[in-house]
Amino acid sequence: MTTSTAITPDVLARHGLTADEYRRICELLGREPNWTELGVFSVMWSEHCSYKSSRIHLKQLPTGGPQVLQGPGENAGIIDIGDGWACAFKIESHNHPSFVEPFQGAATGVGGILRDIFTMGARPVAIMDSLRFGPLRPDLDPSGQTSPQTAARNHAILEGVVGGVAHYGNCFGVPNLGGETAFDPCYSANPLLNAFALGIARQDALFFGKAEGVGNPVIYVGAKTGRDGIHGATMASEAFSEASEAKRPNVQVGDPFLEKLLLEACLEAMQTGAIAGIQDMGAAGLTSSGCEMGARAGTGIDLDLDRVPQRDQGMTAYEMLLSESQERMLLVAHQGREDEVYAVFRKWGLDAVQVGVVIAEPRFRVRHHGELMADIPNPALTDEAPRYDRPRRAPQRTLPLDPTPAWRDRKRDAAADLLALLGSPNLCSKAWVYEQYDTMVRTNTLAGPGGDAGVIRLKDTGRALAMALDGNGRYCRLDPRRGAQLAVAEAARKVACTGARPLAATNCLNFGNPEKPEVMWELAEAIAGIGEACRALDTPITGGNVSLYNETLGRGIQPTPVLGVVGLLERGRAPLAARFAAPGRAILVLSGSPASGTREFGSSEYVALLLGTLWGTPPALDLEREHGLHQVLEQAHAHAGLDSAHQVSSGGLAVALAECCLAQTVEQPEKAPLGLEVNLPDARDWELVLFAEDASRVVVSCDPARVAEVTEAAQAAGLKAVQVGETRTHGFVIRHRGQAVVQLELEALAAAWRGGWA
Repeated sequence: MTTSTAITPDVLARHGLTADEYRRICELLGREPNWTELGVFSVMWSEHCSYKSSRIHLKQLPTGGPQVLQGPGENAGIIDIGDGWACAFKIESHNHPSFVEPFQGAATGVGGILRDIFTMGARPVAIMDSLRFGPLRPDLDPSGQTSPQTAARNHAILEGVVGGVAHYGNCFGVPNLGGETAFDPCYSANPLLNAFALGIARQDALFFGKAEGVGNPVIYVGAKTGRDGIHGATMASEAFSEASEAKRPNVQVGDPFLEKLLLEACLEAMQTGAIAGIQDMGAAGLTSSGCEMGARAGTGIDLDLDRVPQRDQGMTAYEMLLSESQERMLLVAHQGREDEVYAVFRKWGLDAVQVGVVIAEPRFRVRHHGELMADIPNPALTDEAPRYDRPRRAPQRTLPLDPTPAWRDRKRDAAADLLALLGSPNLCSKAWVYEQYDTMVRTNTLAGPGGDAGVIRLKDTGRALAMALDGNGRYCRLDPRRGAQLAVAEAARKVACTGARPLAATNCLNFGNPEKPEVMWELAEAIAGIGEACRALDTPITGGNVSLYNETLGRGIQPTPVLGVVGLLERGRAPLAARFAAPGRAILVLSGSPASGTREFGSSEYVALLLGTLWGTPPALDLEREHGLHQVLEQAHAHAGLDSAHQVSSGGLAVALAECCLAQTVEQPEKAPLGLEVNLPDARDWELVLFAEDASRVVVSCDPARVAEVTEAAQAAGLKAVQVGETRTHGFVIRHRGQAVVQLELEALAAAWRGGWA
């Protein structure tokens, strides 16, 4: 093996490798790499595959517990959901591809996360998505940073991403249960697409990505290999410049109908007992699947690329190994049982070809046209990949701690402010987005988009699973540790608001360039905050994704960790809805964390939207009482007859109350709004009472005769429980210490909330 092309500093830079990393490669090989091996190292040592900037910090996260069957390190995490059943779930990013080619970038993000689930032997039953874009119009950006051209590009990215998510999920046939869609100038040219998927399987039918059994055949199944997606992992590990449009060939092209066939074929082949291990060909394609399967089992793989099904002519070994063509799997079959595997895939009209064999020596060997093109120790590509403790430095604070003059000088009108918030892009109804998704396919959806969390029925157990996503870049910009804690708490609280018990979490860490000490500090602080919150709330992290270098033309995103939490609803319990159920019901506010002052108020959606500023710190959070709130909601749902529960978050209490009246869900899209009359006795200024985003708060409703039960349960957990009013057939009245500060007709609320996309 010889190097056919001189490996110059420019060549290394194009492969995302430093001079020091190249020297390390030469030491590990005992020689210089050839061109193919250089490509293999470039993708496996990319940030996207090796997590070289984050691995030392991720070790702080809690990953075990009695409910965890598989933690990080596999394609997806797995938890025990009782009666011999397991739930596999994970969240991953496809941010860079969604900027370069929004439709296919988003579509293949959904396709990749679905493969991560069924690779484990689980049938996908739900997906969700967390989306972030730049402002859609200049007038929707209070900061004044968005030009008409930028807004038009943001709108095109939004339409492409939502269309791609809808296309893949709808064609594949899996319900989308919601998520979140948010806007901020920092996401202009830096959109975020975080895709979540969840599946179920019997615990005795789980599969793992290990190349076990020396002599066992390695079989390629699924779509043919093309030139799409080459160096996709490298692209996802670098910031973008003005030349980023040229990276379109690095974005994969998906086929959801073929993936549906691949799902059914894989699950059927697994049932034969002929499969020893299986791995998705995701980032870095054949390279990552081959060397990672060997590394997990302590074995090696010898590949013959002449046998790889190809859709493009004349592909080189370099191209085949780095291609990220979609809908492909690599599996290891038990020797002598290959024909059982071939028969299944032949039935489903898919390629299934032996392309290699498991070897005892832990090496990744690749042959093409009879020539040995790569011979690399597996550990060099996996365990011995670089791990950096990058310099960290807290950024110099540029935002004031205390209120700006605009806070004191503006003319205030509570009703007008509420309508403005309800009609804002971050808080208005997202029906325009989720109405493009199939939310009811397979008829197991108990709660879809429009509420706090999605809920899916498990027909075989009588139980249900609740799931929710949450993130807040504005909080994390002010304090990444507390902001990350708040994201964990809010995602878990959303799940608890359905009456479910939060069990475990997955995370997607979206940050800028980690080579900047300020960004690296934000990442380390956020990971520490996630670890603290997950330990306190008993929701271990079972896996996830780190997406760095979300930066274009030197401008990065706010630190945006997104958390996905999964919880369990016991038998016989329908999920609580966020929407009020009927008139004449008592409305209570349960709360467990300290109330916000003006410093915390500076982080609110109210201040960001109406004043166009930011100051102070995120809301305070008492994790012990937050955990108690989750337990109270589960118990009150089971024993105290709650009608509804809706968490208070962006926009504060007034927005949460309006959402309880208006919430339009896919299950009840035409149900008429309900009104309310409440009196808030809080001694703070009405702006803080109505619009501060105090943590650990939930609005619940119940039969007036059962208020005492709910109140006693809350107080026993150290929470405050205040009855503030009752539901009505019409009208929306909020009094502050007896004085009406908001008095609106429901039609005005609904018009503002549902017209936010106009």
